[in-house]
Amino acid sequence: MELYATELMGAKAYDAQGNYVGRVREFFVEPAEAPNRVSHFLISRGTYSPLVARHDQVATIVAGRLDLSVSERALDLYRPNESWLAVQKDLLDQQIIDTRGRKVVRVNDLDLAPIRTNGNVELRLTQVDVGLPGAVRRLLQGVVPHAVVRKLQSKLPQSAIRWEFVNLIEPDPLRRVKLRISHEKLEDLHPADLADIMEELSASERQSIIASLDEETAAAVLGELDARLTTQIVEELDPEKAADIIEEMAPDAAADLLADLSKETSEGVLDEMPGQEADEVRELLEFDPATAGGMMNTDFAFVGEGSTRDEVLEWMRSQDFNFDQLDTIVLLDGEAEFSGTVPVGRLLLAAADQRMTELKLEPLLSVPANADDKEVFELFDKYNLRMLTVIDKENRPIGAITVDDVVSKLVKA
Repeated sequence: MELYATELMGAKAYDAQGNYVGRVREFFVEPAEAPNRVSHFLISRGTYSPLVARHDQVATIVAGRLDLSVSERALDLYRPNESWLAVQKDLLDQQIIDTRGRKVVRVNDLDLAPIRTNGNVELRLTQVDVGLPGAVRRLLQGVVPHAVVRKLQSKLPQSAIRWEFVNLIEPDPLRRVKLRISHEKLEDLHPADLADIMEELSASERQSIIASLDEETAAAVLGELDARLTTQIVEELDPEKAADIIEEMAPDAAADLLADLSKETSEGVLDEMPGQEADEVRELLEFDPATAGGMMNTDFAFVGEGSTRDEVLEWMRSQDFNFDQLDTIVLLDGEAEFSGTVPVGRLLLAAADQRMTELKLEPLLSVPANADDKEVFELFDKYNLRMLTVIDKENRPIGAITVDDVVSKLVKA
């Protein structure tokens, strides 16, 4: 029969001889040993020092009562252990992340499954109750008999999350390590979903999550967060860690972020970045954000207009492009000047020996770096563009503006 955490808080504990030992005031999970097993029970004894019973010292357990398989003398005195996750202190009434539902929820109760093993009974965490039944059990705990509470809750709508879909939030980095709390589950979420979740958390909780994510995921999430929150997070990061994350961003996104930071923080991060990446970002920071230069990304694909379709594809396979965002290829003529663009879709459908110059779009569109954002918006709207090339005074391409850049700019306007 399934039990609930609230039914065990305050449960009477008896030893193997039937002698009363005390009451269960807390119980713990030891994630390093078994992520869902209740490993220890804290038994209080009034004015005496509390005792602790291990999972392999429990004979039977039901709502309101715990029977041990050993005598009271076999129990150890309780000593706090930061590698233990306390159910009442660390879980009940705390916020957790439902990775399946992609939201932040509050824990009302925990579902526990008794499992008989080696002559003893172990409890396994199966679900986190975030609905009305758990709230009712908490409200009536110790006031109404368990049987009555169960009857009442059976009529209420259930809302629970399986334990394997739970991600705990622990701001303290040292304790997070001791509890072996990872954010691997969060890394599987879409960055936009994770950003929404983080906006519901406290500043310390957001910092905890960003610090624990891999750099690529952290960069993607920061790109989705509100600029104010992004600035707060990066200002609190170690410059080396911030640099590792920002290196994973597109140069234009990195420049936008650094432009919002204090000058001291911005320079500290740039000093930690590799020379080439730092130089690209510094160049972008020189442009007015309200111009084409301030909107462009200096990472873009360009090839000679005389290249064949197969030559270009072979070259692309050897490059480290973000193919999810690669939509258009820029063409250069014999003088390395801008001569057109080719959509990737058109490239893929071309004949193997077809030249790029035969595939380019008309009309030939580009803007100088000092063009204002209004002119950029008008060109995207008039020609339904997905990408616009930015050129210098010698008609050489120096960057590209994508439709994502335009949308982001309009949203922030």
